[in-house]
This record gives sequence, structure tokens and C-alpha cells, in this order.
Amino acid sequence: MEHYPPILYAEDNANDIELTLMAFRECNLQNRIDLVTDGLQVLDYLNYAGKYADRPLEKPVVILLDIKMPKMDGIQVLRRIKSDENLKTIPVVMLTSSSMEQDLVESYHLGVNAYVVKPVDFLEFMEAVRKIGSFWALVNKTI
Repeated sequence: MEHYPPILYAEDNANDIELTLMAFRECNLQNRIDLVTDGLQVLDYLNYAGKYADRPLEKPVVILLDIKMPKMDGIQVLRRIKSDENLKTIPVVMLTSSSMEQDLVESYHLGVNAYVVKPVDFLEFMEAVRKIGSFWALVNKTI
């Protein structure tokens, strides 16, 4: 049986979580979706710390990262990921409601792989998430 690395999904909005997980189910991804709800949990997950100390030794195929999260925002998390030799090759997609040019520019400056503004329309949101999942989990090749 083929192994599919997990997708790390960092989001604190319950509605967005529900819609995103529904969209992933609809595109039949085989990847496990590991959900974290704040920026510090992202770093604990990636560094096998705290409650993630015993998780399987595997890098996520992609990190979906919201900017507006508690404890540490997505920009701060991105900065830490892309400055860490062990983590910087993991693709990171900002999946955020922020369309502020400053967030977009800073994210790309820090090395984000893609920046997607969450559509407000339900069907557009679902389609955007399906495309993200299909590309990063099925089409893109990682190290």
C-alpha cells in the first residue's frame, strides 16, 4: 500500500475548517489532514514537540497556513519555517482571508510557495480548496 504524507492544515475558524475538510473529502485525497489551530501548534507539530512528540516521523506534503491565528500569526510561523534548514523545503500555501498587499508581499518575501485569498462565495471556496489539495498533494513533487 502506498504511503501518502499528511497535509498540515493550520486554521482557527471552525466554519473554514469544516468547509475545507469537506472539499478535501470531495476530491478523494488519500492524505491524512492534520489540523492545528494556532501558530505555536504548527511549530510544535513540525518539531515533534509537546503533544506532537510521538507523531509519525514524516514531513507534511504541504502546509496550509492561515495568517490570522492566535498565539503566533501565520507570517511569524512562515518566517520560522523558512529559516529552519530542516523545514524550509516543505511547501507552504497561505490560505487566508487577508487580501492586504503587505501580507502578500511579506509572505512571498519570506518564501511562501503560494498565496490564496479565501473566496467568500461557498462554491468558489470549495473549488479553490479542491484545486489546492489536488495540486499540492497529487501533482507537485516534494523532496
